[in-house]
This record gives sequence, structure tokens and C-alpha cells, in this order.
Amino acid sequence: MKVRNSLRSLKKQPGSQVVRRRGRTYVINKQNPRLKARQG
Repeated sequence: MKVRNSLRSLKKQPGSQVVRRRGRTYVINKQNPRLKARQG
């Protein structure tokens, strides 16, 4: 999982979902699990 300032580029990938958990913003992708990321 990468920690990034901006998730905008990951959000556009096919199959990705933006999820908010415990005050943090995550991107998860079931089609391509390498694209997991956390904001900031």
C-alpha cells in the first residue's frame, strides 16, 4: 500500500473504489490489488 498526498490518479483506474475508514481515505481495487493506497 502506498501513502500518497492525492488519490485522484488512482481513483480514475478501472475497478477502484474510494473508501473512508477511521478518518482516513483509502483506495481499494479488486481488479488490480496493486493499486491500494492511503491518503496523506
